[in-house]
Amino acid sequence: MGADRLLVLCLALAAAAAAAGQRPSAVSVGALFTYESTIGRAAQLAIELAVDDVNADTTVLAGTNLNLITQDTNCSGFLGTIEALELMEKNVVAVIGPQSSGIGHVISHVVNELHVPLLSFAATDPTLSASEYPYFLRSTISDYFQMHAVASIVDYYQWKEVTAIFVDDDYGRGGVSVLGDALAAKRARISYKAAIHPNSNTDVVSDVLFRANMMESRVFVVHVNPDTGMKLFSTANKLRMMASGYVWIVTDWLAAVLDSSRSSDRNDMNYIQGIIVLRQHTPDSVAKSKFISKWNNMARNRSIDSALNSYGFYAYDSVWTVARAIDRFLDSGQQINFSADPRLHDSNGSTLRLSTLKIFDGGEQLLQQLLLTNITGLTGQVRFDSDHNLVQPAYDILNVGGSGSRLIGYWSNYSGLSVASPEILYQKPPNSSTSAQRLYSVIWPGDTTTKPRGWVFPNNGKPLRVGVPNKPSFKELVSGGKGPDNASGYSIDIFNAAIKLLPYPVPCQFIAIGDGINNPNYDDIINRISTNSLDAAVGDFAIVRNRTKIAEFTQPYIEAGLVIVAPARRANSSAWAFLKPFTVEMWCVTGALFIFVGVVVWILEHRTNEEFRGSPRQQVLTIFWFSFSTMFFAHRQNTVSALGRFVLIIWLFVVLIINSSYTASLTSILTVQQLATGITGLDNLVASALPIGYQAGKFVRNYLIDELNIPESRLVPLSTVQEYADALNRGPKNGGVAAIVDEMPCVEIFLSSHCKFRIVGQEFTKEGWGFAFQRDSPLAADLSTAILQLSESGQLQRIHDEWFTDPICGSEDSGLGAVQLSLGSFWGLFMVCALICTLALMVFFGRVCWQYSRYSNSKADGEPGAAAAVTTAVVAEMQPSKPRPTRLGSFKELMQFVDTKEEEIKKVMKRRTSEKDNGAGGSSHGRSISLA
Repeated sequence: MGADRLLVLCLALAAAAAAAGQRPSAVSVGALFTYESTIGRAAQLAIELAVDDVNADTTVLAGTNLNLITQDTNCSGFLGTIEALELMEKNVVAVIGPQSSGIGHVISHVVNELHVPLLSFAATDPTLSASEYPYFLRSTISDYFQMHAVASIVDYYQWKEVTAIFVDDDYGRGGVSVLGDALAAKRARISYKAAIHPNSNTDVVSDVLFRANMMESRVFVVHVNPDTGMKLFSTANKLRMMASGYVWIVTDWLAAVLDSSRSSDRNDMNYIQGIIVLRQHTPDSVAKSKFISKWNNMARNRSIDSALNSYGFYAYDSVWTVARAIDRFLDSGQQINFSADPRLHDSNGSTLRLSTLKIFDGGEQLLQQLLLTNITGLTGQVRFDSDHNLVQPAYDILNVGGSGSRLIGYWSNYSGLSVASPEILYQKPPNSSTSAQRLYSVIWPGDTTTKPRGWVFPNNGKPLRVGVPNKPSFKELVSGGKGPDNASGYSIDIFNAAIKLLPYPVPCQFIAIGDGINNPNYDDIINRISTNSLDAAVGDFAIVRNRTKIAEFTQPYIEAGLVIVAPARRANSSAWAFLKPFTVEMWCVTGALFIFVGVVVWILEHRTNEEFRGSPRQQVLTIFWFSFSTMFFAHRQNTVSALGRFVLIIWLFVVLIINSSYTASLTSILTVQQLATGITGLDNLVASALPIGYQAGKFVRNYLIDELNIPESRLVPLSTVQEYADALNRGPKNGGVAAIVDEMPCVEIFLSSHCKFRIVGQEFTKEGWGFAFQRDSPLAADLSTAILQLSESGQLQRIHDEWFTDPICGSEDSGLGAVQLSLGSFWGLFMVCALICTLALMVFFGRVCWQYSRYSNSKADGEPGAAAAVTTAVVAEMQPSKPRPTRLGSFKELMQFVDTKEEEIKKVMKRRTSEKDNGAGGSSHGRSISLA
């Protein structure tokens, strides 16, 4: 009995296991789209073909038929939501769609509750995120990537502002929001947003375009639906907004329209010539070609007029993605079961039938199988990232022209813009650098290949609001009056001249900032630009770091570095002024060198030159006379030795340098002005504790405090030229200032009428003045080009000469505070001279020693000493001499040898050589007689 029970239990368990592993005969999958729409017509046939292919493939869902249930959303958010709820009543395990991003937001809440994965092939709104809708998967490319592609195109052509024209729904608003962020990353922006209601008529569209055309940007990014889009371009053509100078960048909706239109139906092509269009990139393949052929045959059999577009490929791949996920789901032993949601029940009298909505029990497992998808479809690799978006998004970039469009490049999030297909780039390391970005040439609206500027002055009747500082002084630079055009000065003339060079008219309204009594704060004027109270600022505005963060500056039109101005006085002369050029050390060393050179020349010339011989008194006088007469090149003694002449040449060069330096220094001391305060440059000005003046309202104050760390208590604000002069005249002891720090053009104006003050030191900053505009304003770049044209044509200099008079006082500081010449300026020259003299003496004494050695070796025994030999050379043969030492044995005899004329020494040595030869001949003759 127990065995029978055990057998029955085993059979029951086996039957249950068999039932659990059995696949269902059919699985229902829903599809949501608008049948009669550009995307819907392509998707409907593609989905049906995909279902047929799946059911015909025995390797997928073997034994299980994929049942497709479609619902028409009718291009209506409300009706689409109702249709979606009706679809959920039919126990579908997954939904392909919806086509609309708006319906996607609504139905995503439903599938989250019912655990039914939603796979959309056309809802591109980037706000449909996985974090909010975990059961939503996007099997097409998100507009997040499309808007980054648009931003890359804008950056590639160096445009800074765009006008966004978008449909005012979830799809349009979500895309434009991402576009703003993407442009900001490229330092560009959306300058105007033109929203169009989804069901707007032609009049509404015309009004939106008219207002957009009044703005300054000529780069339009169009992100609408197909129904509104073609109506928009027809209206833009009537408003002449498709002419030269305009740029139109259109998202992928237009590519879908163009691809879906038959050649004979493209009557609207004339309206869209020259625009740039994005289209989802799908790589070419054999499978893609076969699918296109099958789709066309089915469309022809059903008399469908439209053609296939890229959304059809994504719809086809979506069906295969769902089918393979269900296959893996069933292979894992999961069952397709639905259960009631206790929270969904019909209230009394309700006809909504909420209780018919069931929860898919295996929804979580099927979702995980979908996220594990990694197949190659018609659109390329089908694989999802953590945000439930497709990996490797890419776009074709098309340029519409003639009767069709041509490919000018690609965009991918892997390498940005390129002319090589993404499939090729995926095989290489990513390279999104600026230099690697490239597109083919574009034929722009107006049938031109010249890149549009992308910007014009806004045609809204509002002039450019230009702020002008109104201050009490330095009106040569800028002067603002009460009227809108009552502004004058150097800066105003340059601005007006540059505006005239622009290729478009720019009406301006000058707005005076300040009361004309006190200087306005220049940083406050720049801040008004950043807060949109002003459009520009013209005047003596220095281009400094903190201002460039909030405003856009043009190229500098004048250099305006900071300099120091200090009072100067005429130096008092004295009876001993002629001694001031040299210091005491310099005088002593110069005198010693004169005597040293005189002694050297005397030594070198004494043995050969009669003019350097005589009595001791006479020779001492010769040394001093020769030395100091060379100062005036008036020496009368001639040098005959080579060494003496060489030393004299070097010495005369030294004397020339000394004379020139002395003359220049003495002239400077007797004529220049001396600094009254002792300030000679930036370093000792900063190190001192003296008060410093600066022009009120300018950036100088912040520079002195922040960069040079000068206490604010030392700084004295000044506004007018007269205040400058008064403060410098009073000086630091009488409530004035020791020096003023200001920009060079202002200092030039001040010094042109005040000769008692001078520039001290060098210009210690290198700022320039420029015109300020709002950040990323194209006017700044255009005016920079105009300023360069003014400079190249010479007009910039002519305007400068008209306003800046020639200063009465020079601005060079070479004559300020002339100082004595010290030994430090000449020690190198003196050292060279002394070394040459020493070298000459060494050569001279070496030569003397050599002569002395020869003379000693040639002297005969018993011959008188050197001095005696010279004096008795004539009678030496006639009178016998007394015995003498055979060698010169004393220092006295050496000195006598040196003192003897070189010519006489040579004669004695010659005579001795002759005597030796005669003596040798006589000895040989005697020996011959003796032998005989």
